[in-house]
Amino acid sequence: MPKGHHAVSKEVKQQIIKRIKDEGVPVSQAAQEHGISTKSIYRWLGTGISAPPSVLEVARLRRENTALKELIGELTLEMSVAKKKADDR
Repeated sequence: MPKGHHAVSKEVKQQIIKRIKDEGVPVSQAAQEHGISTKSIYRWLGTGISAPPSVLEVARLRRENTALKELIGELTLEMSVAKKKADDR
């Protein structure tokens, strides 16, 4: 192992990845808290992509997608109303 590097247990890796994915903890924050490089964490995240997403992750993404679509709809409506008011002047 290169100088200055230490082995990180599988359990700790899983905990870090879970916090990033489920809780939205920034990679930089997790890296700093655990004394690990962001490059290492991104590598772990990259190798984990080949696994299918969990049911909870899919459900979370669907909720997020629905919320974003609603937000886009609201903003589009607001812009449309504002444009109509501007055109009526």
